Amino acid sequence: MTDAKHAVIVADVGGTNTRVALAHGGAVDTGSIRRYRNADAARLEDVLRRYLDEAAPGPVAGACVALAGPVRNGAAQMTNLGWALTETDLAAATGAATGRVALLNDLQAQGHALGRIAPEHLQPLRSGRPEPDAPRLVIGFGTGVNAAAVHPLPGGGALVPPAEAGHIHLPVADDLDAELAAWMRGQGTFASAEDVLSGSGLERLYRFHAERAGSPDRLDAAAIMAAMDANDPRARETGAHYTRLMARYTALLALVHLPFGGIAFIGGVARAFAPHAGAFGFDAAFRQMGRFSDFVAAFPVAVLTDDYAALTGCAAYLHARNRC
Repeated sequence: MTDAKHAVIVADVGGTNTRVALAHGGAVDTGSIRRYRNADAARLEDVLRRYLDEAAPGPVAGACVALAGPVRNGAAQMTNLGWALTETDLAAATGAATGRVALLNDLQAQGHALGRIAPEHLQPLRSGRPEPDAPRLVIGFGTGVNAAAVHPLPGGGALVPPAEAGHIHLPVADDLDAELAAWMRGQGTFASAEDVLSGSGLERLYRFHAERAGSPDRLDAAAIMAAMDANDPRARETGAHYTRLMARYTALLALVHLPFGGIAFIGGVARAFAPHAGAFGFDAAFRQMGRFSDFVAAFPVAVLTDDYAALTGCAAYLHARNRC
């Protein structure tokens, strides 16, 4: 195991569990990874201190935490957990110097990991013409929806600005999309990407198709996926619509960020839909961009399946910034 005195501590805070590990030189010591239930702790600092007591007694050289939620001025509020954390808190909990700690949005951490992911952890959805050392884009479809652009920097590392891209309007490409947007306005909200493309959004989209057919039928996301696999017509209609919307949303973000290095999807919903992408017309919908169809066709898309990518991103970020 990596010597704690010369290592950094990295953590990935999920909705249910927090993964913690040691890293050195930008690489995660996979043998040091431990998982903790969030319900067993009152604060993230308690999780980090427990990890250090169990796996790496003594202070560490640096610390970086990836979490779902906006990070601003060195502070984060995790609304799903009710946890708040500052970089000062992180330094106090780990013994690291204040200049060697960082908080990252989870999509930012995934972005910093992209250049370090083994090929077997990238499942292609569509081919393209990737360019070396070009910008990339990571998009998360899971409990929420967000995206982060990844811009390589001279000398190593990357610039990965924070974003809240899940809260922009969902693209409207045809009459069915327009009907969905009107239906959602009737529900008291606008048709945002997250409200349709997250896990709960998939449930909302299924309800739209059910009500459109004159039925009050509702299913949770897992049941919808199971019904899709069982060739249920309404579930497959919902799945095909979801796939087209996912593809169009991705293509729009690609035109904003020009990720000639490639696009990576993360999140449970993205993984669940990957086997259906071909049958549901992902590629055709992605390239449905009018006179820019040939332009967006250059962008490859893959699903990232490495469960520890956020830890890798945290380690890469600290190494590029602090050489630790």
